Amino acid sequence: MFGLGTQELLVILIIALFLFGGKKLPEIGAGLGKGLRAFKKGLSEIDEDTGKDTGTGKRAEIEEASREKTTVS
Repeated sequence: MFGLGTQELLVILIIALFLFGGKKLPEIGAGLGKGLRAFKKGLSEIDEDTGKDTGTGKRAEIEEASREKTTVS
């Protein structure tokens, strides 16, 4: 992902354990998970508002129709 191997991740986890303690780490992890979930939800809502999707469905049909119009004209 970021060029981090198993050993580097283990060192980071040990340092985090020392800094925050064993009781605080699950709370931090839960908070990060909720934040990422909210971020992804926000991105998907923006995509829905702008009409973007995975490339299938209505948007793909509209793009195909606009390409056909430009080639015909």
